[in-house]
Amino acid sequence: MAGPVAGPEHHFIHRIGWLRAAVLGANDGIVSTASLIVGVAAAEAGREGILIAGVAGLVAGAMSMAAGEYVSVSSQADTERADLETERQALEEAPEAELEELAEIYVGRGVEIGLARQVAAQLMAHDSLGAHARDELGISDTLSARPIQAALTSAATFSVGAALPLAAVAVAPVEHAIPVVSVASLACLALLGGASARAGGAGTLKAAFRVTLWGVLAMAATAAIGAVFGTVV
Repeated sequence: MAGPVAGPEHHFIHRIGWLRAAVLGANDGIVSTASLIVGVAAAEAGREGILIAGVAGLVAGAMSMAAGEYVSVSSQADTERADLETERQALEEAPEAELEELAEIYVGRGVEIGLARQVAAQLMAHDSLGAHARDELGISDTLSARPIQAALTSAATFSVGAALPLAAVAVAPVEHAIPVVSVASLACLALLGGASARAGGAGTLKAAFRVTLWGVLAMAATAAIGAVFGTVV
């Protein structure tokens, strides 16, 4: 009697491009803005000063995240294009050598040499550059660099993340700004860590603890600095 037929596996790697930028943006938005607010509040500033600092941090941070992601991912895309051009030239000038190179890659993965040459020949007949890009260079559509997507995702999620501690300080009594913003931000960080891990198919508790710990350290450092400057200045 035949056993149950397994369905197609559900993978998460296709999400890695936007998920990394989204998590990084939201995490930075919460941590940096909450830390800024806590530091300014520790210096005994009024509500208006705290809100101005928070809004300025949101705008500056969102623009910085967008620019940083765009430049970084554009550099990756430039490298990918240069490597693909080098590979295209090699395929035009020495196709047989490139076939052997691809076959050796499959042999290294455990395929018998004769079969490896057949597979390499068939793949190159179908899409020679794509085969070498994927198996020799590690470049695929799923993992390829998308600068604009990364920039927009980071800026948008940073803004959403930064809005959370701003909302907390806007409704909290100014004398309780530090504990309210700290607790609200750490709760949001824990939820973010868990949600991002779930979206990526990883364990939620470890991810939630990881981002929360760094949030605690960042807010504690800025609170200490704010308290010192508030006393001295």
